[in-house]
Order: sequence, then C-alpha cells, then structure tokens
Amino acid sequence: MSLRALSLLEARVLGVLIEKAHTVPDSYPLSLNSLTLGCNQKTARDPVINAIEAEVQDAVTALKALHLVFEASGSRVTRYEHNAGRALALPSQSIALLATLMLRGPQTVSELRTASERLHRFADLSSVEGFLDELAARPEEKGGALVVKLPRAPGAREPRWAHLMSGAVDVASMPVATDSADFVAASEIAALKAQQGAMQSELDDLRALVERLYAELGVART
Repeated sequence: MSLRALSLLEARVLGVLIEKAHTVPDSYPLSLNSLTLGCNQKTARDPVINAIEAEVQDAVTALKALHLVFEASGSRVTRYEHNAGRALALPSQSIALLATLMLRGPQTVSELRTASERLHRFADLSSVEGFLDELAARPEEKGGALVVKLPRAPGAREPRWAHLMSGAVDVASMPVATDSADFVAASEIAALKAQQGAMQSELDDLRALVERLYAELGVART
C-alpha cells in the first residue's frame, strides 16, 4: 500500500508498538500511558522527545486511519497494537529493521543488527543487508522504497541507512566521505602547488643559466 509521510511522533508511536510487542509481551498491547512512556523513553531513542498523552492519542488516531494501528479488544482499558506487517505486506525481519530505524535514527548495518536483536535475531550482516536492499528496491506499485542508504560520512567506516516512512531524505545535502580514488584533499592540492612553484623556480634558474652560457660563449640562439 502507498502511505503518506508519517510525522515524527506517528513514526515514533509505530516504532514503539513494534518494539514493545517483542520486549514486553506480557503487557502488550499497550495502554495510552505505556505508549506515551515508550515514546518519551530517554534510551534507545533518537531524537529524544517529550510528547503528552493527547499528542500521542492524535498520532494513534492518524495511524488507525492508515490501518497501521488498531485497538485491541477484551480489555477495560483501551490498548493499542500495530498492524505494520499486514498493512505494508512485509515480513517480520523488515518490520524489525524499520522499527529500529524509526526509533534510533540512521544506523549502519552492524548497528542495526545489534540494535534490532530483541525484535529479530539476524544470522549475519549479509542477512541484514539483504532485507535492507529489498526495502530500498520496493517497487512503486507496492508503495515504493521504505529505506535509503546514506552517503558514507567523513571519518565513518560504513554507510548508514535511514527509513523513508516520514518522507524522502535529502541525500544530496549530506557530507560524503572523501577518500575515494578520484579525490584530492586540500592539503594535497597545497603540496602540489608548492611543488609546482619550486619546479617553476628551478626552470627559471636553468633558463637564466643557459642565457648566461650563450652570452659567455658568444653563441647566438637559434
């Protein structure tokens, strides 16, 4: 299905419901109070937010309209659970990766494997990459890509991945690692210019020496 871009809080609510279904199954589905606490959690969240229950309730209502969340039955207190797997037609592995990205922000493959372990235990890094590649290549008729690989940041060993549940990421504006074969650092350019200047000075000296030799020998230059 094709979805509109989720707000930060909507994505946080969905991510929390997915996470808590695995980490606190005894108290899942979640009450509004528990869901709010999960959204405002200080650990394993990026960015950290401070939403009030009324705002979380509005986000839940919006997610219900998108069939990503629904109310659980059989409880005196209204409780909520996610429906992301069915709504997005994705396997549990992909849902685990999306939830981790929605909760923790951009992650490398190795970070994702570690951070999502309680939601799904991936056998190796290549397995994580495989599901990320599938999410990135999701066809338009199914709603389009849900993740994107970001340019490798300066000083970073691995590129990071980001979710697209809240809309497109401006990849072009991000700094890119500059250690590729066709890149020349500013210090290298300065060194090359200094070397060029020294060579030009030596060439000028040689020219002056040749002119002096011609003059001393009385030989006309041709």
